[in-house]
Amino acid sequence: MKRFFVLPLLAVGYFLNAQTIGNSPYAAFGIGDVKYDNTTDVSAMGGISTAYIWDFNNNFNFSNPAANKNLELTSIKIEGSNENNFFRSDFENRKVTKHSSYLSNISVSFPLSPKVKFGLGYQPYSSKKYSVLTNETSADGVIKANLFSGEGTVSTVQAGVSYQITPEFALGLRSNYYFGNLYDINELTYSTAELINGYTTKNKIKTFNFTLGTAYQKLLATDRKLTLGATYSFGNTGQLETQYTNSTYFYTVGQTKNNETIVDQKFSQDKNLIPMELSLGAGYGRDAKWFFGTQFDYKKGKINFLPTDFSNENSFKFSAGGWYLPNYNNFRSYFSRVIYRYGAYYEKGNLVYKGSNINQFAVTAGATFPFENRSANRMSGIDLAVELGQRGTLQNNLIRQNFVNLKIGINFADKWFMKRLYD
Repeated sequence: MKRFFVLPLLAVGYFLNAQTIGNSPYAAFGIGDVKYDNTTDVSAMGGISTAYIWDFNNNFNFSNPAANKNLELTSIKIEGSNENNFFRSDFENRKVTKHSSYLSNISVSFPLSPKVKFGLGYQPYSSKKYSVLTNETSADGVIKANLFSGEGTVSTVQAGVSYQITPEFALGLRSNYYFGNLYDINELTYSTAELINGYTTKNKIKTFNFTLGTAYQKLLATDRKLTLGATYSFGNTGQLETQYTNSTYFYTVGQTKNNETIVDQKFSQDKNLIPMELSLGAGYGRDAKWFFGTQFDYKKGKINFLPTDFSNENSFKFSAGGWYLPNYNNFRSYFSRVIYRYGAYYEKGNLVYKGSNINQFAVTAGATFPFENRSANRMSGIDLAVELGQRGTLQNNLIRQNFVNLKIGINFADKWFMKRLYD
Protein backbone atom coordinates (compact mmCIF):
# COMPACT_ATOMS: atom_id res chain seq x y z
CA MET A 1 0.00 0.00 0.00
CA LYS A 2 2.76 2.43 0.91
CA ARG A 3 4.64 1.96 -2.35
CA PHE A 4 1.43 2.18 -4.36
CA PHE A 5 0.80 5.77 -3.26
CA VAL A 6 4.26 7.16 -2.52
CA LEU A 7 5.93 6.33 -5.82
CA PRO A 8 3.28 7.85 -8.13
CA LEU A 9 3.18 11.06 -6.07
CA LEU A 10 6.97 11.40 -6.14
CA ALA A 11 6.87 10.84 -9.89
CA VAL A 12 4.16 13.47 -10.33
CA GLY A 13 6.18 15.91 -8.23
CA TYR A 14 9.31 15.28 -10.32
CA PHE A 15 7.70 15.80 -13.71
CA LEU A 16 5.49 18.73 -12.64
CA ASN A 17 8.30 20.53 -10.87
CA ALA A 18 9.18 22.10 -14.22
CA GLN A 19 5.67 23.46 -14.88
CA THR A 20 5.51 27.20 -15.55
CA ILE A 21 3.70 29.26 -12.94
CA GLY A 22 3.49 32.95 -13.81
CA ASN A 23 3.65 35.50 -11.03
CA SER A 24 4.75 39.00 -10.13
CA PRO A 25 8.17 40.72 -10.20
CA TYR A 26 8.10 40.59 -6.38
CA ALA A 27 8.83 36.88 -6.78
CA ALA A 28 12.38 37.94 -7.63
CA PHE A 29 13.23 38.12 -3.94
CA GLY A 30 13.97 35.01 -1.95
CA ILE A 31 12.05 31.84 -2.63
CA GLY A 32 9.43 33.48 -4.84
CA ASP A 33 5.62 33.60 -4.57
CA VAL A 34 4.35 31.05 -2.09
CA LYS A 35 1.41 28.97 -3.42
CA TYR A 36 1.33 26.38 -0.68
CA ASP A 37 -1.49 25.34 1.71
CA ASN A 38 -4.19 26.89 -0.42
CA THR A 39 -6.53 24.18 -1.70
CA THR A 40 -9.69 25.14 -3.57
CA ASP A 41 -12.13 24.91 -0.66
CA VAL A 42 -9.75 26.76 1.68
CA SER A 43 -9.05 29.45 -0.94
CA ALA A 44 -12.78 30.13 -1.31
CA MET A 45 -12.96 30.85 2.44
CA GLY A 46 -10.16 33.42 2.59
CA GLY A 47 -7.55 30.83 3.56
CA ILE A 48 -8.98 29.73 6.91
CA SER A 49 -7.83 26.19 7.70
CA THR A 50 -6.31 26.06 11.19
CA ALA A 51 -9.69 25.71 12.94
CA TYR A 52 -11.48 24.13 9.98
CA ILE A 53 -12.84 20.66 10.78
CA TRP A 54 -15.06 19.67 7.88
CA ASP A 55 -18.50 18.52 9.12
CA PHE A 56 -18.68 15.71 6.58
CA ASN A 57 -16.53 12.65 6.02
CA ASN A 58 -14.75 13.24 2.71
CA ASN A 59 -12.02 15.82 3.29
CA PHE A 60 -8.49 15.84 4.76
CA ASN A 61 -7.03 19.07 6.16
CA PHE A 62 -3.29 19.18 5.34
CA SER A 63 -2.83 22.71 6.72
CA ASN A 64 -3.74 21.51 10.21
CA PRO A 65 -3.14 17.75 10.26
CA ALA A 66 -4.99 17.46 13.59
CA ALA A 67 -8.30 18.72 12.16
CA ASN A 68 -9.47 15.47 10.54
CA LYS A 69 -11.63 13.66 13.04
CA ASN A 70 -14.59 13.32 10.65
CA LEU A 71 -12.72 11.71 7.75
CA GLU A 72 -14.28 8.28 7.10
CA LEU A 73 -13.91 7.90 3.34
CA THR A 74 -10.97 7.56 1.01
CA SER A 75 -10.60 10.91 -0.74
CA ILE A 76 -8.65 11.63 -3.92
CA LYS A 77 -8.27 15.28 -4.91
CA ILE A 78 -6.96 16.82 -8.12
CA GLU A 79 -6.91 20.62 -8.34
CA GLY A 80 -5.77 23.29 -10.79
CA SER A 81 -5.33 27.06 -10.68
CA ASN A 82 -5.62 29.82 -13.26
CA GLU A 83 -3.92 33.12 -12.33
CA ASN A 84 -4.61 36.41 -14.08
CA ASN A 85 -2.35 39.29 -13.00
CA PHE A 86 -2.66 42.92 -14.08
CA PHE A 87 0.43 45.02 -13.30
CA ARG A 88 0.71 48.80 -13.30
CA SER A 89 3.50 51.22 -12.45
CA ASP A 90 3.63 55.03 -12.50
CA PHE A 91 7.16 54.71 -13.87
CA GLU A 92 6.58 55.59 -17.54
CA ASN A 93 2.91 54.62 -16.93
CA ARG A 94 3.59 50.97 -17.73
CA LYS A 95 0.93 48.24 -17.77
CA VAL A 96 1.44 44.49 -18.23
CA THR A 97 -0.94 41.51 -18.09
CA LYS A 98 0.17 37.96 -17.23
CA HIS A 99 -1.79 34.67 -17.25
CA SER A 100 -0.84 31.16 -16.17
CA SER A 101 -2.48 27.83 -15.38
CA TYR A 102 -0.99 24.92 -13.45
CA LEU A 103 -1.73 21.83 -11.37
CA SER A 104 -1.93 23.07 -7.77
CA ASN A 105 -2.71 19.96 -5.73
CA ILE A 106 -3.01 16.18 -5.95
CA SER A 107 -3.64 14.15 -2.81
CA VAL A 108 -5.04 10.95 -1.37
CA SER A 109 -6.25 10.44 2.20
CA PHE A 110 -8.05 7.73 4.17
CA PRO A 111 -8.73 6.59 7.75
CA LEU A 112 -6.34 4.04 9.23
CA SER A 113 -8.68 3.53 12.18
CA PRO A 114 -11.55 5.45 13.79
CA LYS A 115 -8.95 7.60 15.62
CA VAL A 116 -6.07 7.74 13.13
CA LYS A 117 -6.29 9.47 9.71
CA PHE A 118 -3.59 9.70 7.04
CA GLY A 119 -3.02 11.86 3.96
CA LEU A 120 -0.35 12.11 1.25
CA GLY A 121 -0.12 14.85 -1.35
CA TYR A 122 1.84 16.98 -3.80
CA GLN A 123 1.72 20.77 -4.17
CA PRO A 124 3.90 23.47 -5.70
CA TYR A 125 5.29 25.43 -2.74
CA SER A 126 6.58 28.55 -4.49
CA SER A 127 7.52 29.81 -7.93
CA LYS A 128 9.16 32.62 -9.79
CA LYS A 129 8.91 33.62 -13.44
CA TYR A 130 9.58 37.26 -14.15
CA SER A 131 11.41 39.49 -16.59
CA VAL A 132 11.99 43.22 -16.03
CA LEU A 133 13.95 45.35 -18.52
CA THR A 134 15.09 48.91 -17.73
CA ASN A 135 16.82 51.33 -20.13
CA GLU A 136 18.70 54.55 -19.43
CA THR A 137 20.17 56.93 -21.99
CA SER A 138 23.09 59.11 -20.98
CA ALA A 139 23.74 62.64 -22.18
CA ASP A 140 26.14 61.36 -24.86
CA GLY A 141 23.51 58.93 -26.23
CA VAL A 142 24.88 55.71 -24.73
CA ILE A 143 22.07 53.32 -23.76
CA LYS A 144 22.43 51.29 -20.55
CA ALA A 145 20.16 48.21 -20.39
CA ASN A 146 19.49 46.10 -17.29
CA LEU A 147 17.54 42.84 -17.55
CA PHE A 148 16.34 41.16 -14.35
CA SER A 149 14.82 37.73 -14.92
CA GLY A 150 14.19 34.51 -13.07
CA GLU A 151 12.31 31.25 -13.16
CA GLY A 152 11.83 28.02 -11.27
CA THR A 153 9.53 26.17 -8.92
CA VAL A 154 9.89 24.65 -5.47
CA SER A 155 7.50 21.74 -4.92
CA THR A 156 6.64 19.67 -1.89
CA VAL A 157 5.49 16.14 -1.17
CA GLN A 158 3.71 16.06 2.17
CA ALA A 159 2.44 13.36 4.50
CA GLY A 160 0.11 14.06 7.41
CA VAL A 161 -1.30 11.94 10.22
CA SER A 162 -3.83 12.87 12.91
CA TYR A 163 -4.73 11.13 16.15
CA GLN A 164 -7.98 11.77 17.99
CA ILE A 165 -6.95 11.61 21.66
CA THR A 166 -10.46 12.37 22.98
CA PRO A 167 -13.73 13.09 21.17
CA GLU A 168 -12.87 16.80 21.52
CA PHE A 169 -9.08 17.02 21.25
CA ALA A 170 -6.64 15.83 18.56
CA LEU A 171 -2.97 16.11 17.64
CA GLY A 172 -1.45 15.94 14.17
CA LEU A 173 1.93 15.94 12.45
CA ARG A 174 2.80 16.74 8.85
CA SER A 175 6.19 16.20 7.21
CA ASN A 176 7.16 18.15 4.10
CA TYR A 177 9.88 17.38 1.58
CA TYR A 178 10.78 20.43 -0.54
CA PHE A 179 12.68 20.14 -3.81
CA GLY A 180 13.38 22.25 -6.86
CA ASN A 181 15.63 24.81 -8.53
CA LEU A 182 15.34 28.60 -8.68
CA TYR A 183 17.30 30.81 -11.07
CA ASP A 184 17.84 34.59 -10.99
CA ILE A 185 19.97 36.55 -13.44
CA ASN A 186 20.90 40.23 -13.74
CA GLU A 187 22.30 41.14 -17.16
CA LEU A 188 23.93 44.51 -17.85
CA THR A 189 25.05 45.87 -21.19
CA TYR A 190 25.75 49.16 -22.98
CA SER A 191 25.03 50.08 -26.57
CA THR A 192 28.76 50.70 -27.03
CA ALA A 193 29.81 47.32 -25.60
CA GLU A 194 30.17 44.02 -27.39
CA LEU A 195 29.71 41.81 -24.31
CA ILE A 196 27.01 41.33 -21.70
CA ASN A 197 27.87 41.12 -18.01
CA GLY A 198 25.64 38.52 -16.32
CA TYR A 199 25.32 37.71 -12.62
CA THR A 200 23.50 34.41 -12.13
CA THR A 201 22.18 32.95 -8.88
CA LYS A 202 21.15 29.27 -8.90
CA ASN A 203 19.45 27.85 -5.81
CA LYS A 204 19.09 24.08 -5.44
CA ILE A 205 16.61 23.08 -2.74
CA LYS A 206 16.33 19.70 -0.98
CA THR A 207 15.02 19.98 2.57
CA PHE A 208 12.50 18.67 5.11
CA ASN A 209 10.46 20.44 7.74
CA PHE A 210 7.56 19.51 10.01
CA THR A 211 4.23 20.98 11.08
CA LEU A 212 2.70 20.16 14.45
CA GLY A 213 -1.04 20.77 14.78
CA THR A 214 -3.70 20.71 17.47
CA ALA A 215 -7.47 20.91 17.16
CA TYR A 216 -10.24 21.19 19.74
CA GLN A 217 -13.96 21.07 19.01
CA LYS A 218 -16.64 21.50 21.68
CA LEU A 219 -20.39 21.04 21.44
CA LEU A 220 -21.91 24.16 23.04
CA ALA A 221 -25.59 23.54 22.41
CA THR A 222 -27.80 21.45 20.18
CA ASP A 223 -25.89 21.05 16.87
CA ARG A 224 -23.67 24.11 17.64
CA LYS A 225 -19.85 23.76 17.64
CA LEU A 226 -16.88 25.83 18.78
CA THR A 227 -13.59 24.94 17.08
CA LEU A 228 -10.08 26.04 18.06
CA GLY A 229 -6.84 25.17 16.28
CA ALA A 230 -3.12 25.92 16.20
CA THR A 231 -0.16 24.88 14.06
CA TYR A 232 3.59 25.43 14.26
CA SER A 233 6.05 24.68 11.44
CA PHE A 234 9.68 24.05 12.34
CA GLY A 235 12.85 22.11 11.62
CA ASN A 236 14.61 22.68 8.31
CA THR A 237 16.77 19.58 8.05
CA GLY A 238 18.21 19.96 4.54
CA GLN A 239 20.28 22.49 2.64
CA LEU A 240 19.80 25.39 0.30
CA GLU A 241 22.78 25.20 -2.07
CA THR A 242 23.48 28.48 -3.87
CA GLN A 243 25.90 29.05 -6.71
CA TYR A 244 26.80 32.60 -7.76
CA THR A 245 28.39 33.10 -11.19
CA ASN A 246 29.67 36.40 -12.61
CA SER A 247 30.54 36.12 -16.28
CA THR A 248 30.73 37.95 -19.62
CA TYR A 249 29.36 36.66 -22.93
CA PHE A 250 27.24 37.50 -25.97
CA TYR A 251 24.15 35.87 -27.47
CA THR A 252 23.80 34.35 -30.92
CA VAL A 253 20.69 33.20 -32.74
CA GLY A 254 18.49 31.11 -30.45
CA GLN A 255 19.69 32.93 -27.32
CA THR A 256 22.74 30.71 -27.01
CA LYS A 257 25.63 32.06 -24.93
CA ASN A 258 28.93 32.35 -26.72
CA ASN A 259 32.47 33.25 -25.67
CA GLU A 260 31.51 33.01 -21.97
CA THR A 261 34.26 33.98 -19.54
CA ILE A 262 33.84 33.31 -15.81
CA VAL A 263 34.87 36.40 -13.83
CA ASP A 264 33.99 35.05 -10.38
CA GLN A 265 32.16 32.06 -8.93
CA LYS A 266 31.07 31.33 -5.35
CA PHE A 267 29.18 28.55 -3.58
CA SER A 268 27.30 28.65 -0.27
CA GLN A 269 24.95 26.55 1.87
CA ASP A 270 22.17 27.66 4.21
CA LYS A 271 19.44 25.93 6.23
CA ASN A 272 17.27 29.03 6.78
CA LEU A 273 15.09 28.59 3.71
CA ILE A 274 11.54 27.76 4.82
CA PRO A 275 10.43 30.26 7.50
CA MET A 276 9.10 29.38 10.91
CA GLU A 277 5.30 29.67 10.82
CA LEU A 278 2.69 29.94 13.56
CA SER A 279 -1.06 29.89 12.99
CA LEU A 280 -3.99 30.33 15.39
CA GLY A 281 -7.64 29.89 14.45
CA ALA A 282 -11.13 29.88 15.92
CA GLY A 283 -14.51 29.05 14.43
CA TYR A 284 -18.17 28.64 15.29
CA GLY A 285 -20.93 26.91 13.39
CA ARG A 286 -24.04 24.78 13.20
CA ASP A 287 -23.59 21.12 12.31
CA ALA A 288 -24.02 20.46 8.56
CA LYS A 289 -25.51 23.95 8.10
CA TRP A 290 -22.99 26.79 8.37
CA PHE A 291 -19.57 27.74 9.71
CA PHE A 292 -17.60 30.95 10.24
CA GLY A 293 -13.92 31.12 11.21
CA THR A 294 -11.05 33.54 11.72
CA GLN A 295 -7.31 32.97 11.55
CA PHE A 296 -4.00 34.69 12.33
CA ASP A 297 -0.77 33.58 10.63
CA TYR A 298 2.74 34.70 11.51
CA LYS A 299 5.96 34.01 9.60
CA LYS A 300 9.51 34.69 10.68
CA GLY A 301 12.34 34.19 8.24
CA LYS A 302 15.24 35.85 6.53
CA ILE A 303 16.32 36.36 2.95
CA ASN A 304 20.06 36.54 2.42
CA PHE A 305 20.16 37.93 -1.12
CA LEU A 306 18.08 41.12 -1.17
CA PRO A 307 18.99 44.29 -3.08
CA THR A 308 20.16 47.20 -0.95
CA ASP A 309 16.90 49.16 -1.26
CA PHE A 310 14.84 46.22 0.05
CA SER A 311 14.54 44.84 3.56
CA ASN A 312 13.00 41.70 4.98
CA GLU A 313 10.57 41.84 7.90
CA ASN A 314 8.36 39.38 9.73
CA SER A 315 4.95 38.99 8.11
CA PHE A 316 1.45 38.31 9.35
CA LYS A 317 -1.96 37.60 7.85
CA PHE A 318 -5.55 37.97 9.05
CA SER A 319 -8.21 35.79 7.42
CA ALA A 320 -11.95 35.32 7.87
CA GLY A 321 -14.47 33.19 6.05
CA GLY A 322 -16.84 30.27 6.13
CA TRP A 323 -19.45 28.23 4.34
CA TYR A 324 -23.23 27.77 4.14
CA LEU A 325 -25.23 24.69 3.13
CA PRO A 326 -29.01 25.24 2.67
CA ASN A 327 -30.16 21.61 3.07
CA TYR A 328 -28.00 18.62 2.15
CA ASN A 329 -31.00 16.22 2.42
CA ASN A 330 -33.18 18.13 -0.06
CA PHE A 331 -33.02 15.93 -3.15
CA ARG A 332 -35.70 17.89 -4.97
CA SER A 333 -33.52 20.99 -5.21
CA TYR A 334 -29.95 20.47 -6.38
CA PHE A 335 -28.83 23.96 -5.33
CA SER A 336 -30.02 23.30 -1.78
CA ARG A 337 -27.21 20.75 -1.57
CA VAL A 338 -24.55 23.08 -3.00
CA ILE A 339 -22.08 24.37 -0.38
CA TYR A 340 -21.46 28.12 -0.73
CA ARG A 341 -18.15 29.56 0.53
CA TYR A 342 -16.95 33.13 1.21
CA GLY A 343 -13.99 34.91 2.78
CA ALA A 344 -11.39 37.69 2.82
CA TYR A 345 -7.83 38.27 4.03
CA TYR A 346 -5.20 40.95 4.57
CA GLU A 347 -1.50 40.14 4.58
CA LYS A 348 1.40 42.33 5.64
CA GLY A 349 4.16 41.08 3.40
CA ASN A 350 7.77 40.59 4.41
CA LEU A 351 9.20 42.84 1.69
CA VAL A 352 9.77 46.54 2.37
CA TYR A 353 11.11 49.01 -0.22
CA LYS A 354 12.14 52.49 0.97
CA GLY A 355 9.48 52.40 3.68
CA SER A 356 6.73 50.95 1.47
CA ASN A 357 5.38 47.54 2.52
CA ILE A 358 4.45 45.09 -0.22
CA ASN A 359 1.09 44.11 1.29
CA GLN A 360 -1.78 42.08 -0.13
CA PHE A 361 -5.54 41.77 0.39
CA ALA A 362 -8.36 39.92 -1.34
CA VAL A 363 -11.98 38.82 -1.18
CA THR A 364 -12.89 35.24 -2.07
CA ALA A 365 -15.92 33.15 -2.94
CA GLY A 366 -16.70 29.67 -4.18
CA ALA A 367 -18.92 26.62 -4.06
CA THR A 368 -18.88 22.84 -3.91
CA PHE A 369 -21.16 21.06 -6.38
CA PRO A 370 -21.95 17.42 -5.47
CA PHE A 371 -21.97 14.80 -8.21
CA GLU A 372 -24.85 12.59 -7.10
CA ASN A 373 -28.30 12.73 -5.54
CA ARG A 374 -27.25 10.74 -2.51
CA SER A 375 -26.74 11.43 1.18
CA ALA A 376 -23.83 13.30 2.72
CA ASN A 377 -22.07 9.95 3.28
CA ARG A 378 -20.99 10.16 -0.39
CA MET A 379 -19.86 13.67 -1.22
CA SER A 380 -17.80 13.44 -4.38
CA GLY A 381 -17.99 16.72 -6.21
CA ILE A 382 -16.38 19.74 -7.87
CA ASP A 383 -14.93 22.64 -5.88
CA LEU A 384 -14.74 26.11 -7.42
CA ALA A 385 -13.10 29.25 -6.03
CA VAL A 386 -12.40 32.81 -7.17
CA GLU A 387 -10.00 35.26 -5.53
CA LEU A 388 -9.99 39.00 -6.35
CA GLY A 389 -7.31 41.14 -4.77
CA GLN A 390 -4.43 43.55 -4.90
CA ARG A 391 -0.75 43.44 -3.99
CA GLY A 392 1.90 46.12 -3.83
CA THR A 393 1.73 49.89 -4.27
CA LEU A 394 2.37 52.64 -6.81
CA GLN A 395 4.56 54.56 -4.35
CA ASN A 396 8.29 54.94 -5.07
CA ASN A 397 7.74 53.80 -8.67
CA LEU A 398 6.83 50.32 -7.46
CA ILE A 399 4.33 47.96 -9.09
CA ARG A 400 0.71 47.46 -8.11
CA GLN A 401 -0.63 44.01 -8.92
CA ASN A 402 -4.35 43.37 -9.31
CA PHE A 403 -5.26 39.72 -9.64
CA VAL A 404 -8.16 37.43 -10.41
CA ASN A 405 -7.35 33.82 -9.51
CA LEU A 406 -9.62 30.93 -10.41
CA LYS A 407 -9.36 27.45 -8.90
CA ILE A 408 -11.10 24.18 -9.65
CA GLY A 409 -10.83 20.86 -7.85
CA ILE A 410 -12.36 17.41 -8.16
CA ASN A 411 -12.82 15.29 -5.04
CA PHE A 412 -13.57 11.57 -5.46
CA ALA A 413 -14.66 10.12 -2.12
CA ASP A 414 -15.89 6.62 -1.33
CA LYS A 415 -15.43 3.73 1.12
CA TRP A 416 -12.29 2.05 -0.15
CA PHE A 417 -9.85 -0.28 1.64
CA MET A 418 -12.61 -1.29 4.09
CA LYS A 419 -13.05 -4.92 5.08
CA ARG A 420 -16.43 -6.34 4.18
CA LEU A 421 -18.44 -7.78 7.06
CA TYR A 422 -20.59 -9.91 4.76
CA ASP A 423 -20.00 -11.52 1.37
